[in-house]
Amino acid sequence: MLVISGSAAGVAARRMRSIMGAVLGRDGWMKRTHEVKLLNTAAGDTVKIGEISYKLKSPQNPELVPLKHLSASVPQTVAQHLRWIMQKDLLGQDVFLIGPPGPLRRSIAMMYLELTKREVEYVALSRDTTETDLKQRREIRSGTAYYIDQCAVRAATQGRVLVLEGLEKAERNVLPVLNNLLENREMQLEDGRFLMSAGRYDKLLTEHTKEEMDSWKIVRVSEDFRVIALGLPVPKYKGNPLDPPLRSRFQARDVYYLPFKDQLELLYTVGPNIAAERVSQLLSLATTLCSQESANLGLPDFPVDNLVPALQVLNSVPMLSSQQLLQRLYPYTSILGKEGRTAVEGLLSRFELLDGPGPPAPGSILSVNTSKDHQGKADVTLRVADKEVTIQVPAGTKEPRAPNSSPTFISTETHTQLLAEMMQSHMAKDICLIGAKGCGKSVIAREFAEMLGYSMEPVMLYQDMTARDLLQQRYTLPNGDTAWRPSPLVTAAMEGKLLLLDGIHRVNLGTLAVLSRLLHDRELDLYDGTRLLRSDRYETLKEELQLTDGQLKERSIFPIHPSFRVLALAEPPVVGAGTAGSNGRGQQWLGPELLTMFLYHSVAPLAKAEEMSLIKGLTQQWLGPELLTMFLYHSVAPLAKAEEMSLIKGLTRNVPEEAVDQLLHLTHSLRQTNDPTAQSLASSLSTRQLLRICRRLSQYPEENIAHAVNKACLSRFLPSLARASLEKSLSNCSIKQPVEDDQRDYSCSVKDGVLTIGKVSAPIYKPNDKIKIPDVLFYDNAQHMAVMEDMLKDFLLGEHLLLVGNQGVGKNKVVDRFLHLLNRPREYLQLHRDTTVQTLTLQPSVRDGIIMYEDSPLVKAVKMGHILVIDEADKAPTNVTCILKTLVESGEMILADGRRIISDPHKANGRANTVVMHPDFRMLVLANRPGFPFLGNDFFGALGDIFSCHAVDNPKPSAELAMLKQYGPNVPDATLQKLVAAFGELRSMADQGTITYPYSTREVVNIVKHLQRFPEEGLANVVRNVFDFDSYNKDMRDVLIEALHKHGIPIGAKPSSVRLAKELPLPAVKMTGYWTINQGVNARRKMLCPTETRPIDIKGPVFLRVQSFPGNREESRALSFTEEKATWRLPMNEVNIVCDVTAREDTVYVATCNPVSVFSMKESGETIQTIELYNVFPRTISGVWQPFVTVAPLGSPLEGQVVLHEEQSNTVLHVDMVTGAVRRLMLSPDSDQPPAKASNWWSSSNKETQGGHKMCRDFSHKNWLLFYKEDGNQLDVLDVLEGRVHSISLPINLKSVFLAAEDRWLLLENNTNKKFLLTKPMHMGAEDSGVCQLHSISEDSDTSSEACVPQMLSSEQLPSENLSVALEQKIVSPNRLLADTGAYARVLVGFPDLVSPNEVYSFERPVDLSSVKASEGSGTMFLRGGIRTGAAKQDNCVSLLSANQVVRALPPSKVPLKEVYPKDVTPPMTAAYLEVTDLNSKKVKYIPVPRSKSVSPYTGWLSKVSDSDVLLAALGSGGVVTVDTGGSVRLWETGLDNLQRSLMEWRNMIGSEDGRLKEIDLSEYDAATLKEIDMSEYDAATYERFSSAVRRQVQSLRIILDSLQAKGKERQWLKNQALGDLDDAKIIDGLTGEKAIYKRRGELDPEPGTPQQKPKRLRVLADVSGSMYRFNGVDGRLERSMEAVCMVMEALDSYEHKFKYDIVGHSGDGYDIELVTTDKPPKNDKQRLKVLKTMHAHAQFCMSGDYTLEGTDASIKELAREDTDEAFVVVLSDANLERYGIRPERFAQVLTSDPQVNAFAIFIGSLGDQAERLQKTLPAGRSFVAMDTKQIPQILQQIFTSTMLSSA
Repeated sequence: MLVISGSAAGVAARRMRSIMGAVLGRDGWMKRTHEVKLLNTAAGDTVKIGEISYKLKSPQNPELVPLKHLSASVPQTVAQHLRWIMQKDLLGQDVFLIGPPGPLRRSIAMMYLELTKREVEYVALSRDTTETDLKQRREIRSGTAYYIDQCAVRAATQGRVLVLEGLEKAERNVLPVLNNLLENREMQLEDGRFLMSAGRYDKLLTEHTKEEMDSWKIVRVSEDFRVIALGLPVPKYKGNPLDPPLRSRFQARDVYYLPFKDQLELLYTVGPNIAAERVSQLLSLATTLCSQESANLGLPDFPVDNLVPALQVLNSVPMLSSQQLLQRLYPYTSILGKEGRTAVEGLLSRFELLDGPGPPAPGSILSVNTSKDHQGKADVTLRVADKEVTIQVPAGTKEPRAPNSSPTFISTETHTQLLAEMMQSHMAKDICLIGAKGCGKSVIAREFAEMLGYSMEPVMLYQDMTARDLLQQRYTLPNGDTAWRPSPLVTAAMEGKLLLLDGIHRVNLGTLAVLSRLLHDRELDLYDGTRLLRSDRYETLKEELQLTDGQLKERSIFPIHPSFRVLALAEPPVVGAGTAGSNGRGQQWLGPELLTMFLYHSVAPLAKAEEMSLIKGLTQQWLGPELLTMFLYHSVAPLAKAEEMSLIKGLTRNVPEEAVDQLLHLTHSLRQTNDPTAQSLASSLSTRQLLRICRRLSQYPEENIAHAVNKACLSRFLPSLARASLEKSLSNCSIKQPVEDDQRDYSCSVKDGVLTIGKVSAPIYKPNDKIKIPDVLFYDNAQHMAVMEDMLKDFLLGEHLLLVGNQGVGKNKVVDRFLHLLNRPREYLQLHRDTTVQTLTLQPSVRDGIIMYEDSPLVKAVKMGHILVIDEADKAPTNVTCILKTLVESGEMILADGRRIISDPHKANGRANTVVMHPDFRMLVLANRPGFPFLGNDFFGALGDIFSCHAVDNPKPSAELAMLKQYGPNVPDATLQKLVAAFGELRSMADQGTITYPYSTREVVNIVKHLQRFPEEGLANVVRNVFDFDSYNKDMRDVLIEALHKHGIPIGAKPSSVRLAKELPLPAVKMTGYWTINQGVNARRKMLCPTETRPIDIKGPVFLRVQSFPGNREESRALSFTEEKATWRLPMNEVNIVCDVTAREDTVYVATCNPVSVFSMKESGETIQTIELYNVFPRTISGVWQPFVTVAPLGSPLEGQVVLHEEQSNTVLHVDMVTGAVRRLMLSPDSDQPPAKASNWWSSSNKETQGGHKMCRDFSHKNWLLFYKEDGNQLDVLDVLEGRVHSISLPINLKSVFLAAEDRWLLLENNTNKKFLLTKPMHMGAEDSGVCQLHSISEDSDTSSEACVPQMLSSEQLPSENLSVALEQKIVSPNRLLADTGAYARVLVGFPDLVSPNEVYSFERPVDLSSVKASEGSGTMFLRGGIRTGAAKQDNCVSLLSANQVVRALPPSKVPLKEVYPKDVTPPMTAAYLEVTDLNSKKVKYIPVPRSKSVSPYTGWLSKVSDSDVLLAALGSGGVVTVDTGGSVRLWETGLDNLQRSLMEWRNMIGSEDGRLKEIDLSEYDAATLKEIDMSEYDAATYERFSSAVRRQVQSLRIILDSLQAKGKERQWLKNQALGDLDDAKIIDGLTGEKAIYKRRGELDPEPGTPQQKPKRLRVLADVSGSMYRFNGVDGRLERSMEAVCMVMEALDSYEHKFKYDIVGHSGDGYDIELVTTDKPPKNDKQRLKVLKTMHAHAQFCMSGDYTLEGTDASIKELAREDTDEAFVVVLSDANLERYGIRPERFAQVLTSDPQVNAFAIFIGSLGDQAERLQKTLPAGRSFVAMDTKQIPQILQQIFTSTMLSSA
């Protein structure tokens, strides 16, 4: 974009850049450009977008290719969208463009199709779309019924692109018809043909001829077939949410409005005469009104796309005021309430668009004349604000008439003005007049039409008008044939009339959506295949294809007349009303979608009449008095236990006795409770299911009962309450849960015609008909194999199978693979909402006037013995699928043509009209799990017990990873692991109900396929293909981004945000002296040290509990790239003190000392194991004894075991981190010291003087450790495997010991710091108790400094290339790396192996570390000021030999911060800095370690552990690990090579393009949100605190409530209509000439006399007793309860007709403290806040005491007396029931006292395990313990979703 800084455009651009800088992100002003090019080559044409190219094919039907959608220059954003669609197209994936309303998404799809020359099949979905509109429709021609292919089938067979617009309009369960076509490109058609994917078809063609395939009615789906779906994001806009199985088959792309810059350029070209400033103001306003904040204020989106026509008007009539113009685009005075209006006006004034005070400038029409030079136009002269303007507008075919010359039209000033304004709008777009009834809309419209010479075509719209009634209607000709007649709307379009749509406020929005394409693009596709095109497109088409009008007419393509215009009339929307009014009165009909379709003018309105009426849905009581007279009734009771037992034994002979006992015990215990959840479980354990389980047990006796019960109840998909209840019942009946067996081998093999899966074998079938055997790409994984093994068991027992699972977990794949392995042919039926009994069994059709019946796949499968696969069984109405029951149960079924299916061939003998069921016939039924968000019916509930059920789940992470590797062999492993981990987390969130959509393997596979094909695209970018569906739902988006970041998928990061530490140069290396090892003969110099060996005494073992905690590892590189790789917190309390960390291979061990415990975790951080050794080291009183523990991990064969050493008491423990076994190793026989001696390390007098015991663990992986005492003269070498101690006596007193090698140790003498080298024989066997020699070392240093005291000495040597680089000379020699306080690092060359003098090379520090004071500076140091005594015990210094680095942790006071940070930057608050000295690059850098979240109060003790707030250890994998005092573990990558590699990977993951637009900040409007409810800012903040905490739960509850409401409003088929879809059952009547042979969808009126449905009744009983207030400071329990109450109030707001609720408090003052009454629920935030304040105040001032029990009892009794369908009581209490002497059994009794009332109790976890004990005694699923008060709102949400909503 060219910006000339002086011009007005430049000013606007600058100003916009400041406002929009935030919005556009970095890509806003400097986009990476993608050019769209067309290359002509000899091989054919190619289109290139950016680097991606597509080869064009020439279209078969060129008239179906879209035209004139591409503009000369494509904006960058659009080019990126096109490029993305092209990628998906090349991958063969279907796409879903999601975004705000408006024509942009459709035009992008059309542009793409025009670019790639693809033919299009376009369908605008509406709520009236049925399966016949998508697949096949029947027409009767001269007495025969034919099937005509519809859009989806035509597109699939001809290789066109199917564009589905408005997926959110279609009613639920209609679109699943397409699921299998989308996934596998196959579909069973009504006329018996079967569409098969190109790959499979071609594979079969190699074996069969084309004729054979045709005779089998198999049709090839073209490989060019694609689907582009266009839809709105649903929680934000109105409509039906997407069904997960459908959603998962699309790749999503968020098509937001064009970015500001592109829009601005576009608008500048449209309105060249308008000041640039004004354009950018209008656009800024539009962008602001589309932002998230304005949506929060409840303002509908601004129709950005209409700015173009508005500017055309403004360009011709520049004196219009901006505010008037905006009123037409966004009639905010009509659609918004008072606060909305003030918000918009505030915005207008902010962008300087408000008019001054005073009436608007008057306008009138002076003359209208037919234009000379343009056909079909008129010149209109207007007077606007005292200037005359002439504009050109479209005109009708008749002669125009002068204004004000009609006798019937009396002009008033406002009407003249209105007509003048309508003229201006008419120039650019269709108009809508808004005005109350009878205010003259129609008259004005007629006057307008006559002035322009239009003929009018009025169409009255009514409420249940269908999309068909608008466009084309079906009717029968006199001879009984069916035909289509165009509606007035279509004729008006073709003849160029003015179409008057009267009453668009009455019609359902979904129906009007059909017109959006006509209004935006002037194009229309009709039901019979006719297409209407915009006149200029029609002309272009004629020229390009050289066709005449006649020829195009044969192809049924017609032009729309250029003069055609739409004028809509509507009544004003009712502000603030929902869309609940079912009869259309008082609706807010004017939403964001309609705003984009018209320009609005309002006609001075009359007073508003507001009414609301609601029709309640009904339940049926079928047993009425009439039926009572017809029969005698007997109830069938379930069998008693003994009867059932004998029955089972009789039917299944050799079933294990004990198993049956347990099963029946369980079943009957479930049947006998009066708890509804248990009852529902019992229903899935019917006698039939029990028999089935027993049959399996007799066949496979090793099978686990719990597994069988879980399968029968599908426990995997039960709501969490029911699942808990089942688990509890199982454990009460002592049935063990199965143990996960990962070692089992699930392989499948085919040998000699026998298939073996796991441990089960079956013969392979020999079919006659190979063609129907599925063949599918399937990657084996253990989990699916386990399911298939299970299926095979049941299959061999002769069961019909039901597979239930979420979408995209591979149900179809598993079934197809299963049949493929068994070699069984299958028939396929896809069910959907419109499935009828006929479609399941027989399809009647007519040939030459005779009815014929065609067998459905079900009947074919029964005859031929094929396997019938029924997909999406939950989508069909349960009353239809019930016919499967008779077939499965009795094996009989009567068909519509009088035939009967019979299973027993003997019965069939001699009977006519029978179909014998083939013995091999089986059904495999697939269904989604019941419950939200799946929109299906509960198939499992209705028919679950006739089938053997299998739950199919997403594969386990390892299996999923292996499978993804096969899909994306070139995708880096790290990427796949991140994906698997992130999706795993999202799935567990979906199981807990935090998010509603269950993300499945299918989504991950699609992402991986994309990465495999386009490796240079960033992962962060590609995951948007899945998550763009959720980009409009803010809460959902936050949850997702958090989860993705946690697993290191840097969504939203920029490639430039790299934050690595600054590097400073190291001083040059100098040689600073020699170490000489004295080998002389002199006995003083060479001393012999005697050794004695003894076995050790082992006490124990004691078994302690090993607890396992989830790691919650978070990747640290989500938003920026630093050295820190990942972090997690240890589950320790805050008084604890971390005292040691060490790592071996990939395991990290941490020891803490208050209480003493050990933590172990893998670097991948999934789980943390911990053992508390509190019983071994009791915590002592007053903290006098402060234990200090170090930990040493052992090596093979003792992996996973550690040795702990406590320094003061010299206790050595051997701990097994797996079993929890702890053994004490007694090093010296007298180490059980008598207490007298022990007292000297309590008394503080000589505490400091006495040295501690130390452990050297450098060789702990070789399973030996060295112990010594400071100032002692003995070394103890412990050999763990042999269980021996070798003690070496020394002639010197030790200060410290360093293990330079296994057999060479460096010793320091205590007072002189003199160094000695001890050499010992390699293996101390008993036989040669070899003698150790001690050599003194003399140091010659160049500097006069005193001898160095090493802090760290490496026990291995630097690799020679590292040594050479470090010393800058080529050298090979033994060497060691040493660190002390005076140098960054020293290299000892030749030590410890060479006798010659060893050279010491040093990188010296400018200042010795020990001379720096460590007081000021550090964040937490001031707490520890004067307490420091003696040196800290941990030096925190490690060497990384392979990276050639020394890393140490330093407190901030010892870091040269002035060099690290620039002058003006304050250094961040840190716990420490990691000083990384890199000898390769000769640099040193300081990496800040963030401060810990908490610090132990024992500061003096802390300061003894370490100088800085962190401890450091080297990792086996390179890099280091730190643990800070608060227990945060962080992994760091320091090696340069590793960092570079990681940075490359990280940048690749981000990819090149940036994601989502940022949102504009509207902070100035917060004041407007406090609205008229006169809350102060402070109050609003207080309320926000509670409200925001539960926003997510409220949101998900409301989504579920909405979907239930929609489910209740589902429309039914109305039969015997004169219009609509042909009803199969009425075909014959159609032949006889009957007219009422159609059916259509409508809302059924309730049958007269049925009872009204009553609202559900809910009472929340909140604890507001004094203890709540008192303990609030500890765990925030009162605030959590207030949040829970807030959640109830917000979630149920405006659902009062569904739920009547009240909230009552109980405390020591009594149990009936009213907080909210049923008749007056709080309506706004202020009233809700008042309730919360009351709770708080009451808890503060009430008496002590506890009325939980009485309150519960009273509430249950009271609700039972009320007249409701269902009643719920939820009790919140911090019941210390025992303290008040209330027995839990008594409470349990009260909870279940009345079966009519469902009572739930939520206890706020109190002291110790009191709450858990309580829960064990209370009934399952009825009581919850919230140990963490944050769970209260979540528990409440669970109660809601699993009980109240299951039956709403």
